[in-house]
Amino acid sequence: MSRKFTAEHEWIEPTDANTATVGITVHAQDALGDVVYVDLPEVGSHHDQGAVAGVVESVKAAADLYMPVSGTVIEVNEALRADPALANRDPLAEGWFFKVKLDDASQLDALMDATAYEALTAK
Repeated sequence: MSRKFTAEHEWIEPTDANTATVGITVHAQDALGDVVYVDLPEVGSHHDQGAVAGVVESVKAAADLYMPVSGTVIEVNEALRADPALANRDPLAEGWFFKVKLDDASQLDALMDATAYEALTAK
């Protein structure tokens, strides 16, 4: 399965049929500027699709991190908590935010693919 994107500038990449990794996009980190703090969700917490799951703070602004799908947080990126700038340096890999156990994998189908997301951010 391939990476999907939200209009709120999160990405989600399935790791298997039941779990996925979530982070912010290159566009999001460009808009935010230097990330100085991340408030990650608690492991074991459940969030509905579209709910606020965390916060990203930069030198310019703070932005909510929205849950791309409904599910339970199974892991957070402790390296990101220790070094929030990872979200700027490598937002699509080492700067991931959390991993989630999906309630309903079909929710991924409604999210944007890379082509649709690029069209959104080109506006």
